[in-house]
Amino acid sequence: MTTQHVIFLFSGLVLLAILVQPLSQRIRLPFTATLVIAGFLVSELLVARGIDTGIRAGNFHTLVFYIFLPVLIFESAYDIDVRLLLRNLVTILFLAIPLMLLSTLITAVLVYYGIAHAQGFPWIAALLTGALLSATDPVAVVAICRQLGVPEHLVVLLEGESLFNDATAIVVFSVFIAIATQDAGPMSLAEGGLLFLRVFSGGLLCGAIIGAGFLLVTRLATTAVTRAAASLICAYLAFAIAESVLHVSGVMAVLVAGMLLGHAARGRNDSRDEFTGRLWDFNAWIANALVFLLMGITITTDMFTERWLAMLIGIAAVILARAVGIFGILPLLPAGGTAGSISYAERSILYWGGLRGAVTLALALSLPTSLDYWWTIQSIAFGVVLFTLFLQATTMASAIRRSGMQ
Repeated sequence: MTTQHVIFLFSGLVLLAILVQPLSQRIRLPFTATLVIAGFLVSELLVARGIDTGIRAGNFHTLVFYIFLPVLIFESAYDIDVRLLLRNLVTILFLAIPLMLLSTLITAVLVYYGIAHAQGFPWIAALLTGALLSATDPVAVVAICRQLGVPEHLVVLLEGESLFNDATAIVVFSVFIAIATQDAGPMSLAEGGLLFLRVFSGGLLCGAIIGAGFLLVTRLATTAVTRAAASLICAYLAFAIAESVLHVSGVMAVLVAGMLLGHAARGRNDSRDEFTGRLWDFNAWIANALVFLLMGITITTDMFTERWLAMLIGIAAVILARAVGIFGILPLLPAGGTAGSISYAERSILYWGGLRGAVTLALALSLPTSLDYWWTIQSIAFGVVLFTLFLQATTMASAIRRSGMQ
């Protein structure tokens, strides 16, 4: 793909997203759902006319991991209110780590035995599927919750769970990819667990050190533009050093660095920091728009004719795994962790609000095409995301009203 081709493709996709946004408001569909439809229709139209977009599944890994993910994670981390997060930290971490790992396992087991084709879809494929389907994306839900006046602590739980859940899911997914591609060599379950802990904790430490360093840089920056530029460098530098130099989780590094810089900016209450917030809103809008457009472009009718059963199995597995975690395990958390004070109505919102979105798509698009089962996993992921976009997201407001939380 030539440089000119990349420029035309990027410009065309962003322009399409700009035009789609007012259309989504007019037809009252979530913006992300409308992007998927637009991407699919444009792709089918171009194919019918014999035009090759140049987009190939094998081109996505670097784009997704090194361009999109740092943006999506840093923006979420920068925007979250750390003080509110700390008040609900025990519950959030319980949702984001133990329950996420449990969800991964339950989903993997159900998908593996549901597909029941050990040669074409082995255990590692099921585990990869479970990991990428465990990443939640409550952006649309949070907007609806705030619009309808849902208690702030519940909104923080949704945001905090998603932030740490996504980071954990990406780390687990990366470990499984290393096993699947044999980059890490033959590995036992215990060795895989130790690798996860090393990558996870190493990423946290790396992000804390780089974030602390850039706190000094932002204090020295005297203009709004230089502060924003410093935050941009911080996000990508933290990711690159963690991944390429230290071989730990770049996502965890970006998460911690983003939280440090965002908390510091909120504490300064300086008008020069407003531009940084707007910059990251812009970056996240572009990344989200491109991810959902790419989903629409890469969807094929063959996915629905050949992998429809796998999609349905994936949807059922995700719904069941979420129910077990929210209604079966979360109430067991001691009351001191605040879970005991979460009512059944609030748990219902947490359950139905666990949408799958940008991170699930990003991971699905990044799958190495050298894996024999990559297309099956991607089809399942697309099916689950379509379910959450067109059913869960569109019925969330009525679910909140029925729960009495409005």
